[in-house]
Amino acid sequence: MANSASTVSLHSHATSVTVFNGLNFSEWREQVNFHLGVLDLDLALLEEKPADITDESSDTEKLKRKAWDRSNRLCMSFMRMTIANNIKTTFPESVTAREYLKLVEERFRSAVKA
Repeated sequence: MANSASTVSLHSHATSVTVFNGLNFSEWREQVNFHLGVLDLDLALLEEKPADITDESSDTEKLKRKAWDRSNRLCMSFMRMTIANNIKTTFPESVTAREYLKLVEERFRSAVKA
């Protein structure tokens, strides 16, 4: 049941974010960071990807990686839901949320400064 509530909350937060259209990066990034922070899903934006889990990994390392993977997956979904279709299709999906945000920023840096 908690997952269902999280999904509804994620969707309701995403629908209140201004859609990134290529010209409003700063506003969009600020809103994304705020909403993901409020939802406590911003771990993947704040920290590098933890090491892969091995047989020698501690329980703490396993929990941290599981939390990071969930955060990364939901951050990616959230960001992609709040980017215009003609823009999001130009970015790879196989990067981390942190890398994805950086790619968007680099691509639209001139629009940010304008």
